[in-house]
Amino acid sequence: MNFLEWMAVLGVLLLILALASAFLRWLPITTSLIYLGFGVLIGQLGIGLWEMEFLHIAGWMEHLTEVAVLVSLFVSGLKLRMPLRHPAWKSAYVLAGPVMLACIGGVTLLCHYVFGLSWGVAVLIGAILAPTDPVLASLVQVNDARDSDRLRYGLSGEAGFNDGTAFPFVVFGLMLIAQGQLEADWVGEWALHRLLWAVPAGLLIGFLLGKLVGRVAIYLRARHTDTAMSPNDSLALALIALAYVGAELAGAWGFLAVFAAGLGLRHAEMAAADDSETPSEELINDAVPHLAEGGLAPRALSLDDRQLGQPRVAAGVLIGDVLAFGGQLERSLEVLLVTMLGVLVSVHWDWRAVPLGLALFLLIRPLSVMLLMPRRYLDRAQSLTAGWFGIRGIGSLYYLSYAVTHGLLPDEAHTIIGLVLSVVALSIVLHGLSTQPLLRRYERSRAAAD
Repeated sequence: MNFLEWMAVLGVLLLILALASAFLRWLPITTSLIYLGFGVLIGQLGIGLWEMEFLHIAGWMEHLTEVAVLVSLFVSGLKLRMPLRHPAWKSAYVLAGPVMLACIGGVTLLCHYVFGLSWGVAVLIGAILAPTDPVLASLVQVNDARDSDRLRYGLSGEAGFNDGTAFPFVVFGLMLIAQGQLEADWVGEWALHRLLWAVPAGLLIGFLLGKLVGRVAIYLRARHTDTAMSPNDSLALALIALAYVGAELAGAWGFLAVFAAGLGLRHAEMAAADDSETPSEELINDAVPHLAEGGLAPRALSLDDRQLGQPRVAAGVLIGDVLAFGGQLERSLEVLLVTMLGVLVSVHWDWRAVPLGLALFLLIRPLSVMLLMPRRYLDRAQSLTAGWFGIRGIGSLYYLSYAVTHGLLPDEAHTIIGLVLSVVALSIVLHGLSTQPLLRRYERSRAAAD
């Protein structure tokens, strides 16, 4: 399939989504499921318009999925406005830490003892499938910066943290495959460098950089009243790039740094707002209500110099523009990558993914959440819901691409590719069909409880 044909296919899909958006909102499915189905339709199992082998595209697929995850992590961090010691954060720490480790362990044991895979391959599959996805899980994350619902906040924080905290275990799996057995020397080096240094260093570098750049940008734009014309999308891309590069150069995890940079930028906005409970971007909506549907840049142009000179207004325009730009870029990459997944799963479908995926979605993750999540963080109903919403997606595709391009043998690669792609596709189908009905039920139950 050449570039012109691909552009035609993508254009048709986007046109259908744009024209049928009002109808699609009433369907109990997510748009990701539509993209996946469209990919299967044009792939080998459908009309055969597009066929491709994952091994042939793994190189550029790694970078494309990396960009998608970076954008989504930054936006996820920017949406989380509660102070880091707020009780809403505590469930995120448990989900991204103990629960993720339990899921890696459960998948590893299943792959080794049921499917007969080597320990190295089993650990690698467990680590690749460990992170919940910040791109495809947008419906179950916080609705806005005011949202402090502990379930939504926990899932949002988990998706931000564990796309970075899973990386050490992907590397561990690759090292175990290469070494063949556990040895104190390389395991100790891995733990010291990849865990004890890389995780906290990535978070610290990103947070400090995001907060510093945010404060400087807000100060300059308020001082010179140039908020309305400032290229906030360029600032966002610059911050993503600098946080990622800075962390990688320091031997830390870039994914965690980018997520933390979004948090840092949000904390700069909170400082400009004197820690007000009202997000600064909402101030712009209130100041120019007749343009509330027109995007933040037109609204900023309607503010006078006195308003633009206020740090909180400058912060509101900055955050609103970045959220709008990041959301649009995130959705565009989602369309492309999930459609590609539909094409790829036509070639690489592995039926072993059915018992593996069902065990992960229905047994391993729910049990891990129920056993490890303290009731003071999430009640029983919230824990059950969080246990189901372990959505796998673009993050797993990135780790798969990374693993394939970092030394896997062909036989190992084919096994891992088939299982991972099939489990991710299964997740999109099962969670795509259940997300909206379960969320509506959850919202009704919380409203009744309140």
